[in-house]
Parts: sequence; structure tokens; C-alpha cells
Amino acid sequence: MTEPARAIPLLGEVSLALVQQVEHRLDGGFTATRIAGLPGELQQRSGRPSHRIRLCGELIGADAGDQLATLQKAAADGSELPFAADIGTALKLQNVVVTWFHAAAVAGAPNRYRYEIHLAESPPLPPPAELDPFGGLGDFGLGDLGFDTDLLGDLADLAGQVAGAVDAALDAVNAVQALAALADLSVPDPCGLLAPLAEPLQQIGTAGSSLVSAAHKLGAAFGGG
Repeated sequence: MTEPARAIPLLGEVSLALVQQVEHRLDGGFTATRIAGLPGELQQRSGRPSHRIRLCGELIGADAGDQLATLQKAAADGSELPFAADIGTALKLQNVVVTWFHAAAVAGAPNRYRYEIHLAESPPLPPPAELDPFGGLGDFGLGDLGFDTDLLGDLADLAGQVAGAVDAALDAVNAVQALAALADLSVPDPCGLLAPLAEPLQQIGTAGSSLVSAAHKLGAAFGGG
């Protein structure tokens, strides 16, 4: 029976055809906490760490020196590299970095090197945070509650109109109070012509004072005088 062809691990542009051992290691990211009266320990996970890959093998052939130089440069620079191997099929690795590298030349065998490489997963960073109106409340606050934030501009315009109407009302009340002040003037009235107007003017003055107080409070509420 013919065995299926073995996939060759690829690290960056280097094909590791003579790899002899490929290992995958993953720390679960759990922190053990002892609790009185609880047998064992409570395991709390802070997050999954990076996948770790260990490769051991040889580089042989005329281009072994160039492959070795490429691996050494990747280890020295710390640059990210794509990695593909059977052992990483389910891991969905995108990029890795070389965290540890060891190489040895084989005595009496030119263009032959033994190596050991430790790799760590290097996931892409999340997208940068974006500023939204109302400090991001559009995603989980006013927007989700069905509140149309465009109405705020209309409400501001309405408030300005109310404030203008309040100012006009204040002017009218001031005119009424000025008319009511005639009741307090000491005007000679030998014929008694102003006597019938005294009581109505006094009532107008009392009502005007109440209107002024109410108008001032309404104007303050809408940003008016």
C-alpha cells in the first residue's frame, strides 16, 4: 500500500524538507487559586497564550548555507513569517516569530547543518478604537434603544424658538406692569375721572408680577433671559 505524500513544513521561504520532529505546545493560560474548603484549586483563565511550535531537523545540499542564513536572519530580526505544517492545520496560524534558534554544523559533512527552532504564534492586532458620537453610545446605548439622535438638533432649534417667545412675552409683561404702575401715581383727579381705573390697574399689576416670575423661570429653562 502506498503511503500518502508527507507535506513539507514551510517557514517563510524556507522549505524544511528534512525536518525530523515537529511539536506543538499550548499553555492553557489558567491561574490556580486555592479556596478554603474546596478540594483542588479554582482554575481561572485570563486568556489563551500563543501556540508554540518546536522543529528539529537538518539542512542538506548546495543551498543549505543559504537556508541557514535565512533562518538566522529571521531569528535575529524577529520578523514575522508564515508557517505551514500538518501539525498546525487545526490551529489556523497566520504568522509566527522565531523565539529561539540553535544550529550546528556536522563535522566531516559539508553543507549539512542540524537545527532546532522554537516558534510562537504572532496574531494580528485588533483594529484601533474609533471615536463615535456620544462616546460610542451609538453601539450599545441610545441607538439600540430606538432613540433617533438626529432629533437632538431639532430639539435644539425648538428650544431656541421657545426662548425667543419667552423673551417676547417678557417684553409684553413689562409693558403691562408699566401700565399697572399708573395706579400708584399720585395724579390730581379733581373730577374723579381716574377712580374707576384704580382697581383694574391694581389687579393688572398683581397679575403682571406673577407673569414676570413665571416667564423668567421658563426663559432660564430654555436658555433665555
